[in-house]
Parts: sequence; C-alpha cells; structure tokens
Amino acid sequence: MDTLTVQDQMTDMGRRAKTAALVLATMPADAKDRALREGAKALRLAARAIQEANAKDMAFGREKGLSPALLDRLLLTDERIEAMAKGLEDIAKLPDPVGQVMSEWDRPNGLKISRVRTPLGVIGIIYESRPNVTADAGALCLKSGNAAILRGGSESFNSSHAILDALQVGLAQAGLPADAIQMVPTKDRAAVGALLSMDQYVDVIVPRGGKGLIERVSAESRIPMFKHLDGICHTYVHEKADPEMARQVVVNAKMRRTGICGSTETLLVDRSIAPQMLPVLMADLAAAGCTLRGDAEARAIVPTLDEASDEDWDTEYLDAILSVKVVDGVARAIEHIQRHSSQHTEAIITEDRVAAERFMNEIDSAILMWNASTQFADGGEFGMGAEIGISTGKLHARGPVGVEQLTTFKYKIRGNGQCRP
Repeated sequence: MDTLTVQDQMTDMGRRAKTAALVLATMPADAKDRALREGAKALRLAARAIQEANAKDMAFGREKGLSPALLDRLLLTDERIEAMAKGLEDIAKLPDPVGQVMSEWDRPNGLKISRVRTPLGVIGIIYESRPNVTADAGALCLKSGNAAILRGGSESFNSSHAILDALQVGLAQAGLPADAIQMVPTKDRAAVGALLSMDQYVDVIVPRGGKGLIERVSAESRIPMFKHLDGICHTYVHEKADPEMARQVVVNAKMRRTGICGSTETLLVDRSIAPQMLPVLMADLAAAGCTLRGDAEARAIVPTLDEASDEDWDTEYLDAILSVKVVDGVARAIEHIQRHSSQHTEAIITEDRVAAERFMNEIDSAILMWNASTQFADGGEFGMGAEIGISTGKLHARGPVGVEQLTTFKYKIRGNGQCRP
C-alpha cells in the first residue's frame, strides 16, 4: 500500500470519526454504559479467538527478538482478558463526566455562568506492544463522549483487532456508531505520519510508548498531545524506613511486572543505613531474578553488583534490571531524581513525615508515593477504571489520564436580556 493510499484511508477514518464524535457528544450515559457492558460480554465470549490472535503476535514477537518483559506485556492470558472485561464494566459504573457542572456563579448584572465538562472530540491514540490498551483506550474515549482512532504496535496487530471486534459488538448492541472506535488497519508506519497531520479531524494525540515514539510525535504532530513519556521511576529508602516494609515494597516496585512504566528503574538508599539495608535488599532482588548495577559506594558494600554507567541513571529498562545508588540524605535523593527522572513516578519509604512531605513537595513528577510501590501508578488503581496513559506533561492532564482528563469544558451563560454598557 503506497503512502498516498494510506493518507486517503486515514483521511476517510478521520472524517468518519468526526461525524461519530458529534453523535457521541450528546449521547445519554445509559447508551454509552450499555455499549461498555455489552463489549465486556463480547470480550469474554471471544476469549478463545483473542488468544488465537495473540498467539500469532507472540510468535511474531519472538521472531522479532522481543525481550521477556516485552513479551509479557504482549501476552493475553485468561486472567488478563477477564481484567479487560472487568475494566470495561468498571468504567461503565463511573459517573458520566459529560455535562457535569464544574462550577457556577452569578454576576452582579444578573448573568448566570457555569463551567461544564464537554468531550474533546476525536482522540488519536498511538501505542506499542500492550494490546489491553485497545480496550482501555476505546472504553475511556467512549465513556467521555469522544471518538477514538487507535494505532497499536505491529507486535500486537492481531490481538488488538480481535479486541476491537468485541468493542464493536458492544457499540452495535447499544445502537452507537461503529466509527466511534476505529483502528488503523495497516502496519505501515506512514499511517502514523498521516494521523499526526490530520488536525482538521483529530483534536488530541495520545502517544503511549518508548522515547522514540514520543520524539517522533513531538517532532511531527500538528495536533496537541498528552505526553506519556518513559517511566524512569525511583524508589528512595530513607534512613527512617521500616526495614521490613522497605524489603517488601522495593521488590514489588521492581519485580511485580518489570515491563510496565510504573516499574522502579533506580533504587536510592540512604548512606546512613546502606551498610545494613543494601545487602538485604540486593539479596532479595537477586533471589527474584533481578540484575543489579550499582555506583561505586554501593559496590563497595555489595561487591557482586555490576558497575552502573552514567547511562544507567537515564534508562528505562522495562526488564529485570535495576540501577542502585547510595545517597547522603533526602536532599541528595531529591537532587538525583530531579536530574534523571522522566517526571513519571517516584516513591519514598520512611516513617519520617517531615522527610516524606519534603520529598513529595520538592519533586516535580506526576505521581509521588509515600510508603507504597511505584507499581500503583495506574489509573485502575487510582479508582479511574482504567487509563489511556500517564501524562508527564503539565498542561490539561497530568498523571493517569481517565475519563475526566479526556474532557475539556465550555461556559454556559444564561441571561434575561442583558446588554454590555
């Protein structure tokens, strides 16, 4: 398929999405919620077909040489398909954000002013190897009254289309336009370039993937975007940390699922407790299968650590690899994080409230944790049902992007004949 054909195809998708968005913007909550519930039923009924499609993607991923962590992100088990279905049902239970009155007030001249949530319009989502994003993104856009154009990665092509089929069943059962959720039907990279140029049809772009994808979208897009940058997340074990809590949280933060953006990539340990805590933490992580890279001070305490390079502090491994650094107090921990963080998620483990509040107040990341695993950086865990991504930008949306973050607002002003003097 040549570039011109791809452009024409994408333009047609944009037109149809724009039309669907106008319909969705005025749809009652019941219709959208029914589509989500029916989509959940269809996912469960299609579980075998989805796994057959996923098997093709897994084979392609192995041939392509994907790491075990990336293959894990790609894999769809019975449990993960059920989690997708449950996610759709959870989103259906959320309050409908469209039409919510955010604030209202009266003016001395009698004008009544209200600020009301309204859909963004058409949202283009570009993501890589996690096929469950297809369900999450489609459902969140639908709930918030937006049309979606989805462009999944080549590795998850078959899985994502099988999931889309189930979502389309839900739309049909609820009498909603099929064009409300569309997926780019080609692996051709030219489709991404075409999507990024469609500012007459697409209102927001959400890139969810690695640094290369974000850089390309930033350079080429003519459309505003919510950045979902790489997750160079830190966990800092403060001198007043509870040792047993630190052991449990650190292993979970790194090893629960190493291929997600909320996985801790750098561990900072306070110098005052490093001789006691570092050997224990390193033994726990090594037993869990983690490769460990330390700075000179960490390696002096635990000689079996590999040497960390300057590059390690700026690397999102998405794998069972962790960089480890000894720091002299909370100020140095904050300094290191401010220099190397991607402003995604950072955690402090401590029983010292003053140190914890300083950490959370002085670090400018989207999510700050106190005595909790960075793996909780997830819209579902925040009670949002699901998320399209973790926005690390500062305009409009930051942190998990759920249904409210996929709306904007407009002002409604009611008068009784006022004229401005």
